[in-house]
Amino acid sequence: MTDEPGVLQRISIFPLGGALLFPRMQLPLHVFEPRYRALISDAMARDRKIGLIQPRIVRAEDDNDTPKLFDIGCLGKIAHVEALDDGRYNIVLEGLARFRMTRELDVTTPFRQIEAAIEIDDRDDTNLALARRASLEHESRRFADSQGYAVDWEAVARLDDESLVNGIAQIAPFDAAAKQALLEATSLADRADLIVQLMQFFGRHGGEERVTLQ
Repeated sequence: MTDEPGVLQRISIFPLGGALLFPRMQLPLHVFEPRYRALISDAMARDRKIGLIQPRIVRAEDDNDTPKLFDIGCLGKIAHVEALDDGRYNIVLEGLARFRMTRELDVTTPFRQIEAAIEIDDRDDTNLALARRASLEHESRRFADSQGYAVDWEAVARLDDESLVNGIAQIAPFDAAAKQALLEATSLADRADLIVQLMQFFGRHGGEERVTLQ
């Protein structure tokens, strides 16, 4: 498997709703389903790479076992793995690059595979304007207080802009469509602005509804 932008390649995928991975970020996962245990075993025997992608909302007429997928996901490398005695895994997935799916492949493996192109990663897009950073931190404090979350704000203040924005995007309690919009944001500034908008929208509903962009 190559990480070269634009080159179509086969990616074994872990479809997981509500979970995001960004380049240079890490995501811990507990893997217990047999097909995804097979996915991890296969990846460890090859290049340790899998794709994390969200399934779209499953409707009654869909095949619940193979729900349709969003087009954009993130390629990750298994940076740490703990194999448990009963066959389950605890892994830490490290983001490498976003990808755009072109089609799903017809395979015999228990896990799904797709054809996708790696997207160009703008490594210079890692900083926010001071006012935007301040707005994001202010809204995050307001949102955390309204939801009763305990946050180490001193540790938050020490985060670089990219880690702050993408870390919030990964853990925020938004629905799959909102999460996907965050993943697909074209710049770090756009993602930060969208996070603020979603927190304001969610806060107005007093936590009684999940945020939805659908």
